Amino acid sequence: MQATTNFRAACGAQEPVTWIEAAGAKLAVMRRGRGFPVVCLHAIGHGARDFEALANAIGNDYEIIAIDWPGQGSSPPDGAPPSAAHYAGLLIPALDALKIDRAILIGNSIGAAASIQASAAYPSRVAALVICDSGGLNKPSKIAQFFIGRMIAFFRAGENGKKWFPRAYRFYYRRMVLPRKAATAQRDRIIAAGEEMAPLLRQAWESFAAPEADICHLVPEIKCPVWIAWARSDRVIPWAFCRAAARKFPSRKITLFPGGHSAFLENPERFAKGFRAFAKKALR
Repeated sequence: MQATTNFRAACGAQEPVTWIEAAGAKLAVMRRGRGFPVVCLHAIGHGARDFEALANAIGNDYEIIAIDWPGQGSSPPDGAPPSAAHYAGLLIPALDALKIDRAILIGNSIGAAASIQASAAYPSRVAALVICDSGGLNKPSKIAQFFIGRMIAFFRAGENGKKWFPRAYRFYYRRMVLPRKAATAQRDRIIAAGEEMAPLLRQAWESFAAPEADICHLVPEIKCPVWIAWARSDRVIPWAFCRAAARKFPSRKITLFPGGHSAFLENPERFAKGFRAFAKKALR
């Protein structure tokens, strides 16, 4: 049994929405503020609304452009299974459709992995990169494969309509993924969409088990300035597992924030202050 209510739209770009076509996908985009473009790429099962607080904080100096990935937020599915590689393939066509020659990228989780891949392939399009709890930076291991397998089973249960799933998903987000108070409003929207998003979440976690999900080899190729803004208490992508790869970015700054998975959502004021300092230096 699958949920049919469109709760996911509440997580994504809100009116006024810009609609674009990118590599065959129709994508909803939130554009707020003015200034140098900052393209924001959300975690799986989230949406462009993750970046509302950031837009409110820095929109006088930067244009925040947040994209809803296919089948998330307000964007319709594009028929392709979700993966970081697929999203990376949408990113540069999305920049073309938005008429953006060069941007700062902020990526979270699968969005961060996609931004790393796109930055390696098209370095001239990326002025600087902000990595928040990125997928693909922890080396494959039996522990990681076991955890991924359990998450696939968890979301398959939601896809199959298990009665316990909504309560477990609520616990997962409130206690593990976005535990800090500042994230409450968006966290509650994400929780409400849990059953609806379960099939896509299951597919995404299956992609994390594929060999190509490991993107550690791309890290030394990223020459632009990189700010690694990681949630210190992330239990899904722990910093300790990704630290070695992250330290191989040639030009990097590392900041650990309190929280579970998304520093910009859980620590909006501190993140905005850190971003301003990083971007000012990166764009000199």
